[in-house]
Parts: sequence; structure tokens; C-alpha cells
Amino acid sequence: MTHQRASLRAVGELLEHRVPDREVAAMAQRIARRLSLRRRARDPRAERGSGKTVSVPYRYRSDDIDLDRTIEVLTERPVPEEEDIVVREQVRTRRAVVLAVDVSGSMRGERIRTAAATVGALAGELRRDDLAVVAFWSDAAVLLRLGAPVRPLQLLDELLAIPARGLTNVGFPLQVAARELARRSTRDARVVLLSDCVHNAGPDPRPFAARLPRLDVLLDTVGEHDLELGRELAAAGRGRLLRVRHHRDVPPALSRVFAA
Repeated sequence: MTHQRASLRAVGELLEHRVPDREVAAMAQRIARRLSLRRRARDPRAERGSGKTVSVPYRYRSDDIDLDRTIEVLTERPVPEEEDIVVREQVRTRRAVVLAVDVSGSMRGERIRTAAATVGALAGELRRDDLAVVAFWSDAAVLLRLGAPVRPLQLLDELLAIPARGLTNVGFPLQVAARELARRSTRDARVVLLSDCVHNAGPDPRPFAARLPRLDVLLDTVGEHDLELGRELAAAGRGRLLRVRHHRDVPPALSRVFAA
């Protein structure tokens, strides 16, 4: 294993004078666009979740009446309306997710499709949340910071324009992700790692995984991969490992990740 000092690279430095193959980019964009738009119509119930419980006016969602607050309102209104009833609802906490994408080796064929599917599916899943994207090899580059507008096709263009790199430092993007998440105070924060987990540069990544609030691993099994390390990273990060061999495996894998 090669030990070297990893560095966070500027995106502009990596992409200068490099344009992704048009045919490949068009194919990847079609996948990302389809998945980012493939969302159900907005359901008011979807705003509820495992966040904090708050008292709100009745909106046909909850039947858990807050008696104390309701009595306070009714004492001031002799002819009450439905909205004067106060109920308790769980409001979903805004999520913060960092996607770390392995661009070491060669990004072509099914690997490009898988990366496109992951970016597209997360853009759709997190449209009302915060998403950051980190591309990594022996070093790393932040393509999108938490809180910035998510533009899936632009992200893909930048991802595909990064030159192929040989070595893989799995620990470094986990450190970068931890710094990104430190910028947001939310109870629902996690990292999603898309990689073959063939770690051959830098220190042991397991301690960095353990410091994250949660780490879920999408193990790319198209070619060479390290299942054992993938499992150990997910276990250290209190998350799940899902294997993806085809880009169509990505949406159901992410559904399982965010269902937990």
C-alpha cells in the first residue's frame, strides 16, 4: 500500500482544457436526467419523518391533539375553526448527505452509467435537502458543497472531465466529507461512498469511517473490488453495504439506504 500526503484539488485545475467525450456525456446525462425526475408527486405526508415533534395547527395530517395548546386557543375563540385545534406532528429533519465518488482508474462503460445513476438518483431524492459531491482518487476534489444548488448535468460534466487516476485513497474523501458535514448542524447527516474499495494509497480508512455520523457503501462490483473492506467501512460507519453491478441497481440500493 502506498502512503502519500493527499491533497484537496481545485476543480478548475483538474478540468482545464479537458472536455468529456460527447457521446459518453450524452448517455450519462440521459440516465441522470431520467432518475432525477423520476419522483412521485409531492405528498404532504412526505414532510413528516423521524425529526423533532412540534405543535402545529390541524392540517388533516395528524390526530395527536395537543390538549394544553388547543385549550389555550379555544379560551380566546368562542367559535373555533378546525385550524384552532393544535396537534403534534413529527417534522422531518433536513438531511445533509455527502456523496464520495471513486474516479480512480478508468471511468468508462458501466462505471460511468453507475456514477450517472447515483448522481441522478440522489439529486431526485434530496431535492429539498443538502447534497455535496466529492470526487476522489489518491487526492480529492469537491464538486459540490453542502447548501449549493444541485445541477445534476453540470455535476456529471465535471465528473466525466476529471482525468482517470491510478491510485485509490478511500480514507481521504471520508476526511473531506467529515469537514463538509461539520458545516451543517443536522441530526440526519451521512456519507454515501461509491467505490470498488480497492484501497492502495494513504492510511487505513476504517478509523475515518468510524468518525462519521453514518457511512453507507455502494460497492461497485463491475471489476476488481474489495468486499471485505467495503463491509468493514460500512460497519465502522454504522451504515449498510449494498453491491451495485449495473446502473439499474443504484435506485433500489439508495432506497434501502435512506429507508434505514
